[in-house]
Amino acid sequence: MRVSFKTSFTDQRPPVDPAIEDLKRWCVRFHNLGLTPVYEGSSLGNLSFRPEKNENAFIITASQLKLKNNLSEDAFVKVHSCDSDRAIVHASGTREPSSESMFHFEIYRKRNGINAIFHGHCGAILERAEDMHIPVTHREEPFGSAALVQRVLEILDDNLFIVMRNHGFIALGTDMESAGELAVRMYEECLNNKRR
Repeated sequence: MRVSFKTSFTDQRPPVDPAIEDLKRWCVRFHNLGLTPVYEGSSLGNLSFRPEKNENAFIITASQLKLKNNLSEDAFVKVHSCDSDRAIVHASGTREPSSESMFHFEIYRKRNGINAIFHGHCGAILERAEDMHIPVTHREEPFGSAALVQRVLEILDDNLFIVMRNHGFIALGTDMESAGELAVRMYEECLNNKRR
């Protein structure tokens, strides 16, 4: 997958944080539920958390992971900051950060109480979002693009669950548990709603 930014690495070592184990567990759960499906050999979606409250740095799944059900330590990247004007992501790790790192950064920057952002893909959620009054971006934009970041910010407000039109969902939480459980609950509600 092509990214629309350049990465400036400040450190070539993968991030070290005990909470990465929790992120791995959520990656497995999303994988098992089909919320990070494989497309053209890579697992879609990206999950992140903010290790230090009141800072915008975050740890996120790397770009172009094959499967998210058995990730090694080098499958994670720490993003320290993003320069949106110059399209540069400052990061630490051995791999490129997710192509959606820019919208993760902007959400963390704007929503101080949010400490986890889980982005997944699910046809049932995309199909039922508007019927279930889930906020949806006004139009479709290319993944990883500045335009997609802008569409997300337009509908972000205080919402904890939003949908990017014809793309995927974003679940936000004060921690990984709240973001992950929200995504699972919305997925189950959309499946139940679809059966009616």
